[in-house]
Amino acid sequence: MAGIDRGARPRQPHRPDLHERLRAELGRIDEQLRSLLDVMDRLQGLLDAVVSISREVELPAVLNRIVTTAMELVGARYGALGVLDESGGHLEQFIAAGLSEQERAALGETGYPRGLGVLGHLIHHPEPLRVESILSHPASTGFPPGHPRMRTLLGVAISVRGEIYGDLYLSERRDGQPFDARDENVVVALAGAAGIAIENVRLFERVREGAEQFQRLLLPTLPDLRPFTAAAIYRPATEPSQLGGDWYDAIPLPGNVVAVVIGDVVGHDLRAAASMASTRNMLRALLFERVSAPGAVLAQLDRTLQAITSNPVTTTTLARIEPSGPGWRLHWSTAGHVPPLLIVPGHGAESLFAEPGLPLGVDADQPRPDHFRYLPPGSTVVFFTDGLIEHPARSIDESLDELAGLATEYAALPLPELVQALADHHPSDGHDDMAVLALRTPPA
Repeated sequence: MAGIDRGARPRQPHRPDLHERLRAELGRIDEQLRSLLDVMDRLQGLLDAVVSISREVELPAVLNRIVTTAMELVGARYGALGVLDESGGHLEQFIAAGLSEQERAALGETGYPRGLGVLGHLIHHPEPLRVESILSHPASTGFPPGHPRMRTLLGVAISVRGEIYGDLYLSERRDGQPFDARDENVVVALAGAAGIAIENVRLFERVREGAEQFQRLLLPTLPDLRPFTAAAIYRPATEPSQLGGDWYDAIPLPGNVVAVVIGDVVGHDLRAAASMASTRNMLRALLFERVSAPGAVLAQLDRTLQAITSNPVTTTTLARIEPSGPGWRLHWSTAGHVPPLLIVPGHGAESLFAEPGLPLGVDADQPRPDHFRYLPPGSTVVFFTDGLIEHPARSIDESLDELAGLATEYAALPLPELVQALADHHPSDGHDDMAVLALRTPPA
């Protein structure tokens, strides 16, 4: 037929509804992707939160971290954790976060909650609780004077070994919205991890307390050293560790002589503690059996240890304080240990620098030099381990100078107070355990 293009296709009618459906579908996919990204962010936030909580090794720090982390995860302005008492019916501890200084001061006058009202409802019904209006809840008893006004609440119980330990409370999302199911799910998951973290740190504290008690039992009670006076103190590291290798000892010998020793076995474990005990006992036996110079005793101790033990490297100072004319003589030898301090009445404290020698367990054939210093009546010699002075930001010499300044400042104190002051105000960073032993010669 004339005028007809047989190769042309007929035009499709316009379908505006198809474009609308495509646009709606793309919008739905975009919303799902945004929701998925939000879920991923929350999961990553939850994972980071669990890691941060598990790093804490002190119970107060764990409890505070739980509260602040929960607040961050759901964007809450206020957060608190109430710890139940032994009866499980009331709160004996309340850790709050998000309060201003004025709000804390106002609450300080009335006291923190004990577990009444809506908080008490969660104690007796430990299921997750979401409240859009606290005052409208049947269990609400209102707010005490000075309490910040709160509208919304999300509460979740924390269980430890199957028993309710406490309750986590969150209030007032910063965007003004009530807490939703996603907030609840995140906080419930956090509460599960929090229960494990609390149990872990409680177990760790029990182990640490037992280890510290064991460490102290290994250290001697100073005997009657008359005519000398003496005092000693041991402090575990501020960073928790199992056991330390620091030790001290003082042994009265015939002829108004006293032997003093302080040492540090390398390591912070049961092996270090056992090595410390065996080294101390061997040294005691050598001191009682022979009247030798400290250097000779340390040389014999080193040979004995290397022959019959596999003890780690050990630093130590062994000293004899013996009569010398109108005063006394300090006779000492060092095996890689920090120098003692000498405080002479009327003079400042000074470090007794001398050839330090090698630590025990390095080379038993090397000679052990002896050193001497006259001690006027009323002099004080302070022996200590390196945990008292080590600091990454200072050199050993700087720390020794600072310690000498402290010893000069507190020199007039009775010995128990002197060693306490040095342990309280030491120049170290506290990463290592420390031992201090001070001995004072009789007055003129």
